[in-house]
Amino acid sequence: MTDQAQPLREMVQAARRARQRARVVAVTSGKGGVGKTNLAANLGLLLVGRGQRVALLDADLGLANVDIVLGIDPPFTLSHVLSGERSLAEVMVEGPKGLKVLAGGSGVFELANLSQWRLERFIRALESLDDSLDLLLLDTGAGIGRQVMAFNLASQELIVVTTPEPTSLADAYSVIKVVATRRADVRLLVAVNMAPSLREGEAVFERLSTVARRFLGVQLEHLGTIPRDEAVVRAVQRQEPFVLASPHAPASRAVASMADKLSGFKQPEPTGVAGFLQRILRLAR
Repeated sequence: MTDQAQPLREMVQAARRARQRARVVAVTSGKGGVGKTNLAANLGLLLVGRGQRVALLDADLGLANVDIVLGIDPPFTLSHVLSGERSLAEVMVEGPKGLKVLAGGSGVFELANLSQWRLERFIRALESLDDSLDLLLLDTGAGIGRQVMAFNLASQELIVVTTPEPTSLADAYSVIKVVATRRADVRLLVAVNMAPSLREGEAVFERLSTVARRFLGVQLEHLGTIPRDEAVVRAVQRQEPFVLASPHAPASRAVASMADKLSGFKQPEPTGVAGFLQRILRLAR
């Protein structure tokens, strides 16, 4: 006897396979103090303003300060989800302009200690993010430590933030080298921050790009340059995103250009939030 429900089940399964998966983009740097978190938060806000559904995961395990930049105070973290105390929806808070913020990147590494059934349940819960997000933006830590690089290597696209200072450039190259050696399919984008001028920022990128192409065989992409801008300093002191406090300032216009460029890139086939977490798990264990 034919199962009349079978065609319906097949349609549901096909719909699940075809459903949208979120794009995962990490923002990282070789050294601290280059404005990585500020860029991640302000870029996320401008992407929301372009009609994208964006969540920002504070994955800087040592110096998590996305909340300070955005002027919010998330009461819960991913650890509360893993312990069963809170749902994912309760942990996710809404920041300015509707940007969603997920605090507590350290909780991701607790996945390595979960039992298999709890892990699978958690990953299934994360799949709901793919239905509600277009892009998951990660603010990682700085450097090439194991946990930082796990986030970087698990992402599909990586924005490496540097300044024109020689030490910052050298450390940015170290990050690029590790990623290029271990995962050749990651898109590598470079953002030059606190540049004296746009021309100097372009020159900085060309120097880094030339070295990476010559010694690593890697093609870098210039996401853009953010000039030094007192509007950024004033906004940080007031714990406000500078793109909202001074939308017409040179730094804000530069990040707006980056948001346009990132939105317009031909995207790799997204593997979604659950796929990202599964890669994190393999790297963390």
